[in-house]
Amino acid sequence: MEIAIIAHDGKKAEMVQFLNENRHVLEQKRVQLVSTGTTGEKVRAAGFEVTALLSGPKGGDAQIAARVAEGKCHMVIFFRDPLDKHPHEPDILMLMRLCDVHNVPLATNPASAGLLIKAV
Repeated sequence: MEIAIIAHDGKKAEMVQFLNENRHVLEQKRVQLVSTGTTGEKVRAAGFEVTALLSGPKGGDAQIAARVAEGKCHMVIFFRDPLDKHPHEPDILMLMRLCDVHNVPLATNPASAGLLIKAV
């Protein structure tokens, strides 16, 4: 199972904490992580194997959206910062739309991500 992980700058530490709290599930289910660039660096530094794509503003969100459309990505965990502006907002909206189009589970905060991980 492939899970995409993305976190805006103010949420990257929260993403690492979430993954650490759920490390046993991810390892037990042999989840393959794919991420946007900077999130991938932080997650890799925490000891996780992850395929890091481009950073979000440079096309990483679009790369993950393509993986969703191709059926390669089975879940997206995207810790968004709703209180900040993002220059790549169209890419973010495209990713969220494609998750809906292709019926791929999408969590945008730790509470919903926790529910999805429990369902794995």
